[in-house]
Amino acid sequence: MWGAGGLDSGIVGVKSGLRVAWPREATVASAREALLDAAFAAVARRAWSTVRMVDVAAAAGVSRQTLYNEFGSKDGLARALVRREADGYLAGVERAFAGAVDEGSGDDGVRERLVLLAEWTVTSAEENPLVKAMLTGCWSERLPAPPLDAVLSATAVPAQRRADGALPAPADFVSHVRERAALVLPKGAAPDVARAAELTLRLALSCVAAPAAEGGVGELVRGALS
Repeated sequence: MWGAGGLDSGIVGVKSGLRVAWPREATVASAREALLDAAFAAVARRAWSTVRMVDVAAAAGVSRQTLYNEFGSKDGLARALVRREADGYLAGVERAFAGAVDEGSGDDGVRERLVLLAEWTVTSAEENPLVKAMLTGCWSERLPAPPLDAVLSATAVPAQRRADGALPAPADFVSHVRERAALVLPKGAAPDVARAAELTLRLALSCVAAPAAEGGVGELVRGALS
């Protein structure tokens, strides 16, 4: 089930073919999320090239004009969807670094938090093809694959202006993980937590391509960092 980006809310009705019912007083933000959920569900069923904007709007329970007001075009919708899934993955990185670990695990819990990072990365890539594509740079023809470079944006919607900015490439995720690890993980437990975090992420990505044997990616990370 695709849910790594926190997409479960509101998506069940779309997947089951039901129209999502949004009240008249629904906020613009909730309408935008409904449209992104509908687009996400549509990609689970068929290739992005065959997804129609009118069908996305109908599944979200909003007008086609609302969809175009929010995203401008199908390309804008694709950028916004990729941006949201990237944000969902990065939010999981933050949860991993803040995760509760056994105080007896040593290293101030750094190693076990990096294990959480690895497990989150593998699970996200397994469950969410967009996350897998972003992390590996391998985009299936079924997926929306907007250019990663920023595009000229004329929208007045702040969220769309952000989506129209540069989208993350695989190296950007590595840099982000290094920077966040150096900032939030305890410094005294490891001589270079940023390097340890990068090693962990690269190990996890290798397990995305070739799944780990018994013990999973967690045991690989523990062995590499011991």
